[in-house]
This record gives sequence, C-alpha cells and structure tokens, in this order.
Amino acid sequence: MTIQESIQSVEKSLDQIIETVEGLSEEIIRKNPVPEEWSIMQIICHVEEALPYWLAEIDNIKAAPGTEWGRHFTHGGRLAAVDAAETRTVSDVLAKLKEIKPFVSEKLAELDEATLAVESPSRNPNFGTKPISFIVDHLIVEHASKHFGQIQRNLSKLQ
Repeated sequence: MTIQESIQSVEKSLDQIIETVEGLSEEIIRKNPVPEEWSIMQIICHVEEALPYWLAEIDNIKAAPGTEWGRHFTHGGRLAAVDAAETRTVSDVLAKLKEIKPFVSEKLAELDEATLAVESPSRNPNFGTKPISFIVDHLIVEHASKHFGQIQRNLSKLQ
C-alpha cells in the first residue's frame, strides 16, 4: 500500500466511524454489548488517543532510529482514554476525531520510502524489530479499520 492509499484508508475509516456514531442514540453509544466488550464510546475514545500515539512513536523513531516503540494493553494512556469515556461527551470525541483526520494525513504524507524502511525494536516481544511501515500498515491503517468493524459488531449485538 502506498502512503497515499494509507492516508485514504485512514480517512475512510474515520469518516465511517464519525458518520456511524453521529446517527446513533446516546444510549446505544454508551452501552456495552456485553460486560467484557467496549462500548462504542470507549472505542471512539481509544481511536482518538491511539492514532496520535502511533504517529508520535513514528516521530520518535525518525528522531532516533533504533529507539524502542510500542506499548502493551496495560499502557496508561490507552487505559485512561477508555476510562475517560464515562465523563466525555460524544460531540467532543467526534470533534476530536474530525480534527485528527487532517493531522494523520499530514503526518503520514511526511513519510518517504527510506523513512518507511527504518527499523526499530518493539516493546512488544510478539513484534520484534519492524520497519516504520509496519506501524503505518498495522497500527494506524488496519487499526482504524478494525475499530470501525468493532463498532459494526457492537451495533449488530445492540440493535
């Protein structure tokens, strides 16, 4: 996938998330399909936090190749974003997602083939050493798409 295709994919996923959530009731957005699954509100709060997080990790690697990158499921920022879903408004999170879209596009557009090939070790032992393109493909592009799919699955269980 080219950088332009990556940008288009993330933009599409964010547009789909925003458009879907804008058409839902507050009750549906905040309801967990089952206790151990995130609500749609928790999902969008996570997406709002995760995309800038991964872009910052790319910036860190660009500034210091070989720098460890990544996080585990227990990362404080990740958990705080999901926990904050209880107190945030849907309109605020959707506004932030709309603001993130051009930021993601701008940051991804800065990446050239040489930069995408720079490798660094992940903190997650399952990943090992990966190029920046791995972060773009899996932790930004695929991640955004998967969370739209997660919202769709939630809706199929809730409606």
